[in-house]
Amino acid sequence: MIYILAVFLPPLGLLVNGQPFAALFNVALLAVSIVLTVLTIFTFPVLMLLPSAHAVISIYMTRENRRHREIVEAIERHGPPPPGWRR
Repeated sequence: MIYILAVFLPPLGLLVNGQPFAALFNVALLAVSIVLTVLTIFTFPVLMLLPSAHAVISIYMTRENRRHREIVEAIERHGPPPPGWRR
């Protein structure tokens, strides 16, 4: 669900995910994309995909970082798996 929000409203998706500075950067990126798209008379509407791509990638990386941090904290709390343990 957060990814759908990130595609259609990138700054809001980043704010919901807890990334206010990335949201501010995304607003600036969105403004530049809109200005360049209008100035080129809609020749490069692909520029409008940049803020969405930034938001999706940023949200994915933050979620992976959180997941990794949770795993590391669980290992620190309970210790490493016993030898010979496999997935």
